[in-house]
Amino acid sequence: MKNSLLDAFQIERKKSSLNTLTDYEIFPDKKLLDDLRTRIVENIIDQEIPEEQNLTDFINNEIDKSLEGYDLSNLERDHLFNLIDNEINGYGPLTELLEDKNITEIMVNRPDEIYIEIDGKLVKDESISFINDEHIIRTIKRLIEPLGRTIDATNPMVDSRLLDGSRINAIIPPLSTKGPVITIRKFKPTMTNIEDLIRIGTLTPYMARFLVAAVKGKLNIVVCGGTGSGKTTLLNILSSCIPDDERIITIEDAAELKLLQNHVISLETRTTNYKEAGEITIRDLVINSLRMRPDRIIVGEVRGSEAFDMLQAMNTGHDGSLTTLHANGAADALNRLETMVLMSGLDIPVPAIREYMENAIDLIVTIERMNDGKRKITSIVELDGFDEDRIALKEIFAFHQKGLTEQGEVDGEYILYKKTPKALKKIVARGINDLEDIFSRSKN
Repeated sequence: MKNSLLDAFQIERKKSSLNTLTDYEIFPDKKLLDDLRTRIVENIIDQEIPEEQNLTDFINNEIDKSLEGYDLSNLERDHLFNLIDNEINGYGPLTELLEDKNITEIMVNRPDEIYIEIDGKLVKDESISFINDEHIIRTIKRLIEPLGRTIDATNPMVDSRLLDGSRINAIIPPLSTKGPVITIRKFKPTMTNIEDLIRIGTLTPYMARFLVAAVKGKLNIVVCGGTGSGKTTLLNILSSCIPDDERIITIEDAAELKLLQNHVISLETRTTNYKEAGEITIRDLVINSLRMRPDRIIVGEVRGSEAFDMLQAMNTGHDGSLTTLHANGAADALNRLETMVLMSGLDIPVPAIREYMENAIDLIVTIERMNDGKRKITSIVELDGFDEDRIALKEIFAFHQKGLTEQGEVDGEYILYKKTPKALKKIVARGINDLEDIFSRSKN
């Protein structure tokens, strides 16, 4: 339930410029703030609020009772009012961070150590705090209970998605030795199409046209990059280019892909229950998806034994499959895939695995978070036969960094290589003939 409390709150939060007052600038006495907050929360949090009573009046009355004997300014009282409203109507200290569209990631390490990511850069948020570890755990439970998830000493880790699509990971003792930790990667609905990526400089219009044609032409594509590089966002945007008349099956640990096509089946893994039973893995879902008559299979991230099954799907008529992989570049991605297949327990010689990969994968797209926090596609390569016993990689597009500007922004240029890629033949074979002008303008 929302009310006018936030509208009446006197302190305007301006997260994009980090121009906020902190809890302890308003309440220099940290102990007093935590004591008052604890007392009010304990008085209110478990009470049944009569249906006929106005929530604002109820909170006001409880705060008045809890603050008897304390001489507080209007600013201090309004601040307490806002904190308590967030406890009842929102998610405690995280409420305003979750609502702020400029913030892409929230990390709670300790009650008074909260980091946020804005424009690709991590900043310690001094404006808010939790009371103690129990307060963090209570907030975690508030976040995950609507999802049907629990967290306690016997189940001390949860990885799921919030109702808005944001990804939450929480871990508590005994697995976390210093107390409960929360990591939330927020879903950004503003990044929905490839024009958005062009606008922010992630890729060039030529690269965008090529990737859209590659998806429509049913090339098998692996997106790779490091943590927080934007792999899932790019995968979501590429997947949105799939024609609407195809049956798409997505497979993820926590469903983050937001496809708008008519015929989309979303599958999500399941962890073990308290009896250590009932787990459904990515591999289980990939194998099952092959029996569901897919036109496209999209795996949110390949990181284990499912790698072989994904390659097998790509090799057996499921063209146009897409996935992501945690790797620093195309060569690293192939090495990781090879290792995953070897660790799957299948008795397959290395040369056979490499041949399988070369036949299955058409393109590897690398995306990076640069030093200035911006994301860029730094390489698009195709697999081009073998160089002795190694898979040969041929770069089609690349971003070459020259350095940093005086403002600290990455300075560089996008390169389009001259040789026409063999991938173009596959795209043309699918009836897509509007890329010739791109490669006639390319350079060494």
